[in-house]
Amino acid sequence: MPKDEKTFIKRRAFQKIHVYLHIQNLCSVLMKLKFSINYNTIWGQSLHVVIIYTGTDSREKRQNLPMLTQDGCCWTAETALMESRRNPITSFSYYYQVEDGDGHVVRREWNLVSRVYAFDSTKDYIFPDQWRDIPLQMHLYSDAYLTTTRRQRPQPVSAHRLPLYRKTVVFRVSAPQLKEGESLAICGNHPAIGNWNPVRFLPMTPVGDYEWMLSVNVDGMPLPLEYKYVIVDDATRTLKAWEEGDNRTSDDHQVRDGEVLVLYGESLRVKEETWRAAGVVIPVFSLRSEHSFGVGDFGDLRRMVDWAVATGMKVVQVLPVNDTTSTHSWTDAHPYNAISAFALHPHYLELAQIGEPADAAAMTAFKRQRRELNSYAYCDYMAVDRVKSEYVDMVFQQEGAKTLQSAEYRTFFEANKWWLVPYAAFCVLRDKYNTSRFTDWKEHATFNRKAVEEFFAQTDEVQRICFVQYHLHKQLKAAADYARRQGVALKGDLAVGVAHDSVETWVYPQFFNADSQTGTPPDRYSPNGQNWAFPTWRWEAGKELFEWFHRRFAHMEQFFDAFRIDHVVGYFRTWEIPSQYVYATCGHFSPALPMSEAEIGQAGLPFRRELMTRPFVNDRLLHKIFGLHAPYVREHFLTAKAYGLYDIKPDYDTQVKVCRHFEGRNDENSLWIKEGLLRLLQNVLFVEDPRHAEMYHPRFGAQTDSVYEVLTTEEKDAFARLYNNYFYQRHNDFWGYDAFKRLSRLLADTRMLVCAEDLGMLPACVEPTLDALRILSLEVQDMPKTDTFEFAHLDAYPYRSVATFATHDMAPMRLWWEENPGRAQRYYATMMQKQGRAPEKMPAQVAEEIIARHLYCSSMLCMLSLQDWLAMDNTLRSRNVRDERINQPFDSFNPWRYRMHVSIEQLLKASQFNAKLKTMISRSKR
Repeated sequence: MPKDEKTFIKRRAFQKIHVYLHIQNLCSVLMKLKFSINYNTIWGQSLHVVIIYTGTDSREKRQNLPMLTQDGCCWTAETALMESRRNPITSFSYYYQVEDGDGHVVRREWNLVSRVYAFDSTKDYIFPDQWRDIPLQMHLYSDAYLTTTRRQRPQPVSAHRLPLYRKTVVFRVSAPQLKEGESLAICGNHPAIGNWNPVRFLPMTPVGDYEWMLSVNVDGMPLPLEYKYVIVDDATRTLKAWEEGDNRTSDDHQVRDGEVLVLYGESLRVKEETWRAAGVVIPVFSLRSEHSFGVGDFGDLRRMVDWAVATGMKVVQVLPVNDTTSTHSWTDAHPYNAISAFALHPHYLELAQIGEPADAAAMTAFKRQRRELNSYAYCDYMAVDRVKSEYVDMVFQQEGAKTLQSAEYRTFFEANKWWLVPYAAFCVLRDKYNTSRFTDWKEHATFNRKAVEEFFAQTDEVQRICFVQYHLHKQLKAAADYARRQGVALKGDLAVGVAHDSVETWVYPQFFNADSQTGTPPDRYSPNGQNWAFPTWRWEAGKELFEWFHRRFAHMEQFFDAFRIDHVVGYFRTWEIPSQYVYATCGHFSPALPMSEAEIGQAGLPFRRELMTRPFVNDRLLHKIFGLHAPYVREHFLTAKAYGLYDIKPDYDTQVKVCRHFEGRNDENSLWIKEGLLRLLQNVLFVEDPRHAEMYHPRFGAQTDSVYEVLTTEEKDAFARLYNNYFYQRHNDFWGYDAFKRLSRLLADTRMLVCAEDLGMLPACVEPTLDALRILSLEVQDMPKTDTFEFAHLDAYPYRSVATFATHDMAPMRLWWEENPGRAQRYYATMMQKQGRAPEKMPAQVAEEIIARHLYCSSMLCMLSLQDWLAMDNTLRSRNVRDERINQPFDSFNPWRYRMHVSIEQLLKASQFNAKLKTMISRSKR
């Protein structure tokens, strides 16, 4: 071998040795982690354990470790770690998840309380685990429970460093059921763990979030161990109760030298104390006090908390409080039509808290206007908007600069600028182009964060907007903190969507299907269905959309301890209406499993695209709908084709085009023709899927239209089979599986108590999915969840539910009684077990009995509207029962202007009524 080559080989060898020694100096092989868990997967799925290592500099390193199985049930994994000595690891945590063949996460175990442990490089850890579903006692972890029971909020679970031995067993258990003055201990079958002696238990250590741990030296102990957890009275240090069920065991796991066996199975098996609460439901805009300006505000919300305390109520529920300002007209009063999911509505600003205008004459005028606005029985949205805007303008001119320079404002701005800056720019740009229609100006102002921030810095108007949002945030946070100190939880409302013209659709267009609208199918109350005009969510946006929702929930948690998911079925499937339609009749489910032409044909219905997907129009139908206007319609709106049929001209071939043509024409004939054309355009058997070519959905209610009559008897039978399969059978498992994944991911990090609005037409998968996710259902006697009863039985309500008599979309108790005399009579006889004729108008004592029955039902929460609470007192109930209705869902012109007819100050003075309420609530153990 040449000398140069030998020298080169030696040099490379020395380099390798040097690198090896350098690596040995920086890193060392550390402990092994061994995982095992029983979990049944289906074909194509695999189980993974995700490990998060945390260093001394708080940096995290993640490892997704695939697990192995021989039988698809018992999964194992093992890993060894090399640690950098420059950044030692202090702790590690982990969780399990199921992935499909493409690496997508199908399911993740509950991880609100993490499996976290201190790191010890001298030990190997063994984890024989159980999959953690959301615990049955999930409500005990909620902010609502902690607030209303006045329990101290637990610290997050920590990586508590326990003493470790040559052979160690670590016991860990979750015990949210423990009360104040109680702690946890262990007692078992060996002298080292008490030998079943009730006075020789081993106390455990709390490590945060109701978790308890204990390490035991098992060197020389015979395994397996049998043991139970016991509750100890802190004051007397005596055993108070053993947990229920069979003895726990360490199974056949052996512990070798240097190993730590961690036993962390099911939670403490002790029945928790039943928690039930009562509360009042009222929109913020409906509140009335001597301090408000014609509309309720966040100062009034704080005063409402005082009334809740006076009556023993534990929860105050409101409707959405986000900004809905779009046109500065009464149509902006719709609380679910938000232009921002984060900004609060300027109307809810308590003006007295931001200061008074220095101009004495102006202040005198404002006081006069306040008296005038408060004298109205309803909320005059436009007048309030004008007066409050003028007041804020004057105060901003005086105090704005000072406020914007304050440290408190800067803290608020830095924490919220990610949504505040786009919101402020959106409002200014919308007004600049003098339109509320997003589509009119979006091409002039396509969202660009850098450009928006530059624009933001140069514009005074956006400073005013931030000034208002700062004070709104401050006032609502103060009301929420005050409520918590009083033991009252505020319950918010998560709207099903955002307005089509909103900050979110501008900043995050990838989150929405702009060509579709959200609504509901037709029913007995709204034969054309409901079109809410919200763009549908594009769940395919994936991680980015879920992260946005997590930020939204974190924002809500500043103010609310619980929240209601509006239209929860929309997270299973949405009734998606193509943007060219005004009525919801031609909508379809999304996600869905549409039908191909071949599938329709195989069911016995030969598919004819022209006949079945285009509006069917013939002379008979024209005369039936238009009568004497049929010739005019035929001449101006239709084009004749073969066999006596007609096509609708391109200028009028969508419902949107028809409405645009007749805009401003309100005479009887124009309305008649317009309505008729809208009906013609929905006269189809199938609706084409907008995203899958040559795939179709049966049109809801098509059997009642003339196109159905064209079919033969055999074809009608085939269509009926397809229709029933699509609407009642085809999607149930698909929707349940999809919604479980979606909702569990959305709600993974929130501690707010989650309540669903699950009324109306529901697929069978909704109830078990909500139960698995520990989400409270909504129970209304007039809308039973089973078709076999006219009224739901209060005694049959599940514990994990919210009981109410009516929602804001329904008639309050007294109005329902008067509008439905037949049903009221049957309710009187069957539910109340009364004899004779029901009173025409509901007496106070009947209202009191209905309320008492609701208070004694098994539901976790009993939430009644203020109108219904006041119905049991003749001196406080409104004289005009029809003024008490808040919303009629099938009325698109509903003004949303209900306001309390008595002030909060008057309610606080009604001591006799308040004492009665408090007694009723106390006796019902709420």
